[in-house]
Amino acid sequence: MATGQLFSRTTQALFYNYKQLPIQRTLDFDFLCGRETPSVAGIINPGSEGFQKFFFGQEEIAIPLHAAIEAACAAHPTADVFINFASFRSAAASSMAALKQPTIKVVAIIAEGVPESDTKHLIAYAHANNKVVIGPATVGGIQAEAFKIGDTAGTIDNIIHSKLYRPGSVGFVSKSGGMSNEMYNIVAHVTDGIYEGIAIGGDVFPGSTLFDHILRFNNIPQIKMMVVLGELGGRDEYSLVEVLKQGKVNKPVVAWVSGTCTRLFKSEVQFGDAGAKSGGEMEFAQAKNQALMDAGAIVPTSFEALKSAIKETFEKLVEEGKVSPIKEVTPPQIPEDLSSAIKSGKVRAPTNIISTISDDRDTAGVPISSIIEQGLGVGDVISLFWFKRSLPRYCTKFIEICIMLCADHGPCVSGAHNTIVTARAGKDLVSSLASGLLTIGPRFGGAIDDAARYFKDTCDRNLTPYEFVEGMKKKGIRVHGIGHRIKSRDNRDKRVELLQKFARSNFPSVKYIEYAVTVENYTLSKANNLVLNVDGAIGSLFLDLLAGSGIFSKQEIDEIVLIGYLNGHTFDQKRLKQPLYRHPWEDVLYTQ
Repeated sequence: MATGQLFSRTTQALFYNYKQLPIQRTLDFDFLCGRETPSVAGIINPGSEGFQKFFFGQEEIAIPLHAAIEAACAAHPTADVFINFASFRSAAASSMAALKQPTIKVVAIIAEGVPESDTKHLIAYAHANNKVVIGPATVGGIQAEAFKIGDTAGTIDNIIHSKLYRPGSVGFVSKSGGMSNEMYNIVAHVTDGIYEGIAIGGDVFPGSTLFDHILRFNNIPQIKMMVVLGELGGRDEYSLVEVLKQGKVNKPVVAWVSGTCTRLFKSEVQFGDAGAKSGGEMEFAQAKNQALMDAGAIVPTSFEALKSAIKETFEKLVEEGKVSPIKEVTPPQIPEDLSSAIKSGKVRAPTNIISTISDDRDTAGVPISSIIEQGLGVGDVISLFWFKRSLPRYCTKFIEICIMLCADHGPCVSGAHNTIVTARAGKDLVSSLASGLLTIGPRFGGAIDDAARYFKDTCDRNLTPYEFVEGMKKKGIRVHGIGHRIKSRDNRDKRVELLQKFARSNFPSVKYIEYAVTVENYTLSKANNLVLNVDGAIGSLFLDLLAGSGIFSKQEIDEIVLIGYLNGHTFDQKRLKQPLYRHPWEDVLYTQ
């Protein structure tokens, strides 16, 4: 067991198992104390590697994430504290692995319920190798203005109230972590505060004992008095009694063993910690308090009187000149997290993206659950997603027919071909799909949009098919939506026929498809394969859907046609006329 200080302002630790809040609280304490270097050197999260972001004061830092204890210790040789947040099932194995690393000197085991046989092995190994185990079932420990373990001392507010951002003259040790947090506050109100505090843990076999730490405190010059808070159960306090009797402690010790109320119960009572139950007369709190008093410790008559006993002992040391006044300092302000500041109404933060279509919960304001409950189909969802409104059933049915008819163009078109070739090259699904998507354009896939634009423009201007086709020819532009490599006058595309049949039976108006058919009649006079293809049919029928439904204004129709039909978020951003997006530089963590 170590004989002096365990921690300093340069102590660094490795956290085992990623726990965001305890790590952030540790870093906030570092900042509060004015440390130049964060005390968290790295995080060990089995199976994971990389970095995790945290705040160190106002700045964001990246802390390395390691998959194994050995790798973390090798990467951070100056980190000599291992803070283990593993569950009780794996805490023993990971703690032993840490103890076997030459760089690790202190292991804190947070979990309670670690098998006692495993704990005994850890204790034996630590003693044999001059290492320290704090816990199991501990909140940890703290050295004021220097270093703290995880959740020790609670919230930043409690740390500030307890003045743990600067060192005092009191060494404190307890079994209970929760009571430790309360005692730090009490000590700060009646003395100049804590120098070091340790919660050894509430399990039956703690890795280090009350008297281990009292002997350490006795060797630390800055500590002028000690406070001990024990509890009923076990006999750890009697080891402290023995060292007091032997005169190995030459500083005042104020002690209290909680649990005196158990005498009032007729049956055995166990408090929160596994070790907090009496197993015989000597393990009752009254017997321990009496033994400590007989050995020379200052023992009050009750827990309520403990505060006064600490105060009187400290004031006596001041009168004797053994304690020098400590200059009070004002700790820096810990910046408030943006999320909590927004929640409390203290700040308002601009967003980076505007979307009028959907969020993670709904589409165009309609909850996803409602869509399912109403039995709506894919066409209904797309109408909400693309157009932000529910369309009549014939419109949504038309959308679904289009999706079914265009589900596959066969293996020879450019998009399918590229996807096949990429897949055969051994690439993954996303890469293969992206390769095919990149070939979508005016000559494949994208002809729907261009067919709609040209058919609408020429029909609205009352151009004859001759004027339209010949005008496009003079400009060197092919007529989108017309022509097929396989289909012809005598071998019509069944898909086109089905679309026209549905529209003529259900649409209020088929003005644009009728115009497209007249264009087809003219182009067939030129070549047998210049038929109205599926792109042209869909493009012109979408125009009839928009114009004939009576739901869209002329401006909306013009905007939809200009932007293109087939991507809801693309359509949304262009409809909103959003500018070039540049991600805010302050939202990027630059690190090495």
